[in-house]
Amino acid sequence: MNSPQGPDMLPDAPDPGIEPRRGWLPSLVWVVPLIAALIGIALVVKSVTERGPTITISFNNAEGLEPGKTQVKYKDVVVGSVKTTTLSKDHSHVEVGVQLSKQAEDFAVRDTRFWVVRPRIGASGVTGIGTLLSGAYIGVDAGRSKDTRNEFVGLEAPPPVTGDQKGHRFTLRGDSLGSIDIGSPIFYRRVQVGQVYGISLDKDGKGVTMQVFIAAPYDQYVGTNSRWWHASGVNVRLDSNGFVVNTQSVTSILIGGLSFRAPPGQPPGPQAADYSSFRLASDEADAMRAPDSIPVRAVMNFNQSLRGLSVGATVDFRGIVLGQVTDIGVDYDPGTRSFTMPVTLELYPDRLRRRAHGTPVPEAGTAEGQGLLQHLVERGLRGQLRTGNLLTGQLYIALDLFPKAAPVKFDVTRDPIELPTIPNSLDALQTQVAEIAKKLERIPFDQIGTNLNNSLKNADKLFAQLNTEVMPQARDTLAAAKQTFSSAETTLRQDSPMQSDVHQALQELTRTLQSLNALTDYLERHPESLVRGKSGDKP
Repeated sequence: MNSPQGPDMLPDAPDPGIEPRRGWLPSLVWVVPLIAALIGIALVVKSVTERGPTITISFNNAEGLEPGKTQVKYKDVVVGSVKTTTLSKDHSHVEVGVQLSKQAEDFAVRDTRFWVVRPRIGASGVTGIGTLLSGAYIGVDAGRSKDTRNEFVGLEAPPPVTGDQKGHRFTLRGDSLGSIDIGSPIFYRRVQVGQVYGISLDKDGKGVTMQVFIAAPYDQYVGTNSRWWHASGVNVRLDSNGFVVNTQSVTSILIGGLSFRAPPGQPPGPQAADYSSFRLASDEADAMRAPDSIPVRAVMNFNQSLRGLSVGATVDFRGIVLGQVTDIGVDYDPGTRSFTMPVTLELYPDRLRRRAHGTPVPEAGTAEGQGLLQHLVERGLRGQLRTGNLLTGQLYIALDLFPKAAPVKFDVTRDPIELPTIPNSLDALQTQVAEIAKKLERIPFDQIGTNLNNSLKNADKLFAQLNTEVMPQARDTLAAAKQTFSSAETTLRQDSPMQSDVHQALQELTRTLQSLNALTDYLERHPESLVRGKSGDKP
């Protein structure tokens, strides 16, 4: 049994052994945060060192752009990302904040272009199909300028030509755009060698200007003498060789196109410099035509219908095209109360001079040229409307010499020159037919019919009289004649007495003629017997 004891009665406890620490070491609890902080600092330093400039790109809308997700790519390499999308103060566009990487800091220059890559169907084909799964991204065409910039206006469509493509750029000026659009192909001998990348309307509104790109190595075929023309659609021609259909390709039929080459018989000239300017013709025939000088304005007054004649119709001289129709009008003469149809022309006499062999044709406007024109008009130079196409009824104006044309007054000094005209053969034929019709109208067909009817009645009466009166007498006469012929036949029969008597008489006559013939021969031999008598006869 234990007995209680007081504090004084407790036994002494041994002292714990305490040893001093050798050094201070941090707790393991602080190691993990420390490592995380170091990694975070390293990432921040890396982010700061690899971060490029921040730029702002303006687009019409932010379709498909998401901050923190949408990337900026150059040749499918990520060079930045979208950080923010904000609406502009005037609400007309959106401003997209883009953070470029360090390797793309030289993209922030003046001529760099940005656009949103989405699925598109255009003249150059279908693009951006890959974004159906990956989502839209911003494409970049790196510029070459040295001027830095941090604000850009994005393109609404991908550029047809990027800055890293090798080739030459040229400028074309034409009268109309036709079916050309950005991305339309360009052909050289039906091989696609480039495309259209820019279109603008001239400031005066009288034409269009196109920027085209010819890729290397095809740009070497663009010479200083190259001719350019529209190669869109299908060119259908019906001529002496038959029905001809010509086109560059199926693509040019659908979306249009351009073509170029050197003039016929000429090699490509020296290679054209970058951004050289060329004239764009409406078709190949127009492009290959030799350059014309200043045209001469002329007027022809026609007194006939101009249906089928249109502005642009050709004017030719024996198959050589000298110009075209520029205007068709109507003039009223109050003195004669008649209408004339003036047709204004543009003529290029130099086309005759280029084709002339030997002595050239005098130049228009000179004294020699005016004298030649006066002489030709005196010899019958006239303008005439002719049918150019029987299917469509289109007309053209032909200049030709008509020696039998009536003389006219001609003023060679008048401006514009008024050339005399002559109706075409079809109109002349129509006039002749009309005159014949008028003469036929003056013939009294009713009176002629009445007289003919009366003549037929009289003839019918005559035939009736012949049948009742003349025919019986004719039958009696024929019977008597038959009887006479029978008697004559009986008389002339061989066994008839008359035939025997005639035969004997003819025999006697024959013997008599023979005796006379013998006497005649004897007298010719002995003519003296007419005096002396026949020798041997006694006196």
